[in-house]
Amino acid sequence: MNENFEMENMRQQMNTLKKKLQEQEIVNDRIIRQSIRNTASTINRRYFIVMILCLLIIPHSYWTFIKLSGFDFSFWIGTSIFILCCAGATLYNMNRNARATNMMRNNLVEVRREIARSKKFDTDWLWVGFPSLILWFGWWTYEVWKYYGSDAAQTFMVAGGIGAIIGGALGFYMHTKTQCQYQEIIDQIEDLTEED
Repeated sequence: MNENFEMENMRQQMNTLKKKLQEQEIVNDRIIRQSIRNTASTINRRYFIVMILCLLIIPHSYWTFIKLSGFDFSFWIGTSIFILCCAGATLYNMNRNARATNMMRNNLVEVRREIARSKKFDTDWLWVGFPSLILWFGWWTYEVWKYYGSDAAQTFMVAGGIGAIIGGALGFYMHTKTQCQYQEIIDQIEDLTEED
């Protein structure tokens, strides 16, 4: 009789322990999902700021290149198209992240796949963005040389080079930070799906 009582007591304790573990897993799952959602929101917020800056740069570049510098109108059009392409690529990746975040309640494997695609697109965009930027910088150099001659062009080139270095460093920092955050999301999803 005493043995039966002890066995029953042990079963109840085991059931209580299992319930607590299941509740703990649910809490951990919620915390990880919230962390993933917050990280994706941070990336999207950064993308949104970049898009706003792109849209603000277009009228500013008109004033700078056409009104102040007297460059060809075609240079401003080319610059605006390049900036709109950058904003479009950013919007595309931002929408992909939003779709992935909306799927958080459903299938984490699909969320991981979408986030991995966003990460890859962000990296692949560098293969389009940097060569395009180099071409644009060459066109800008030509415009400066054409309108200001070689003496003033050297000053412009130094200023433009410094601006390109600062902008490139800032862009590389943002890209690296975004890539790390994408990897953080992927790692968290992998940890969560391994537990399941």
